[in-house]
Amino acid sequence: MNQIELLAPAGNLEKAKIAILYGADAVYIGGKQFSLRSRASNFTKEDMVELVKFANDHDAKVHVTVNLLPHDEDLSGLTEYLQTLDEIGVHAIIVASPAIMKLAKKLQCRFEIHVSTQHSSTNSKAARFWKDQGMDRVVLGRECTLEEVRLICEKNILPIEVFIHGGMCISYSGRCVLSNHMTLRDANRGGCAQSCRWKYHLMDEEIELSDPEDLFSMSSKDLQAVRYIEKLIQYGVASLKIEGRMKSAYYLATVVSSYRYLIDRIMEKGYASDEEIEKTEREIRKAENRPTGPGFYEGIPNEKVQLYVDHDEIVTQEYVASVLDYDPFTKEAKLQVKNHFLPNRVMEIFGPHIESVSVKVGKIYDENGIEVEVCNKPMQIVYTKWDGPIEKDAMIRKVGN
Repeated sequence: MNQIELLAPAGNLEKAKIAILYGADAVYIGGKQFSLRSRASNFTKEDMVELVKFANDHDAKVHVTVNLLPHDEDLSGLTEYLQTLDEIGVHAIIVASPAIMKLAKKLQCRFEIHVSTQHSSTNSKAARFWKDQGMDRVVLGRECTLEEVRLICEKNILPIEVFIHGGMCISYSGRCVLSNHMTLRDANRGGCAQSCRWKYHLMDEEIELSDPEDLFSMSSKDLQAVRYIEKLIQYGVASLKIEGRMKSAYYLATVVSSYRYLIDRIMEKGYASDEEIEKTEREIRKAENRPTGPGFYEGIPNEKVQLYVDHDEIVTQEYVASVLDYDPFTKEAKLQVKNHFLPNRVMEIFGPHIESVSVKVGKIYDENGIEVEVCNKPMQIVYTKWDGPIEKDAMIRKVGN
């Protein structure tokens, strides 16, 4: 089988490093300019320099989103910004505006130019057009079915990137003006307020049609494509993309490592067993806080893939500590508290090289050697004896019911 890229999002430097450590072949990030997701922390030039070095050291790549649809006032400083990205050595930029694409080509930048999903490329003719413009990859619109992905890849025109996990836009490839109208935040210039996920009173003039206790929204379930990965690899897709630059480091570690596990099984054997698929789905559920579905892969989504009512997002607190260091001689682990947990409990640990496994956590001590009865101070440094698999940058979570 052809090698395939697992591409992960990252909203800051810490998250980008975690994604790479947990198995991403590449990460995509936004700079301080010309990028959607303006509420993500986003990267300074210094951050990008550090990340590119880290990625190169770990045989990974860095893609930078330059994907806003600019108005004239947004274009100031664009030439200098693209030249800076080229000097830093990023491996690709993800672009929506043809003006930005043409400028990058004119500047003879060394990075690849990938056509953003914002362009709604959903057929082989579109891929041919972008190849003729000198582009290096096309990110397909999320509206493509599995069969359409197969037909596009069959033409072997350009490397194809598809989304496999994360949020789905209720509009067509993000072309929505709800946020602009309702909050003056431009969805295609980085400010989407996700108005589709708000809860609304459904009215017929003065008569309310919706239940006041169960208000209406027009949101979609998140995409989860575990059961389609094998076919996507067989079709020759170049890159499998996870959405979520606003997500936590724990979410990224869980989702990236889960897909990494599944992809590796498929690459080894040519297929994944039912047990391996179910294991991947179980692991991903430990970080999900929204219902998931197949997106458009099985065809036009029906009402079961929508979230019209009853879809509050749940903030999970399974992730309780990260491993800062470990002394194999004294068997003492140095942990940083993330969420409330109690000592003397069975926990799960997973890491860059550790599949999820249960371990009994015993007594815990603070930095003064005083025993701690409850860990409830985020960022507190604590210590414990550890008898089981462990490594730096591993994460510890509560065992689910």
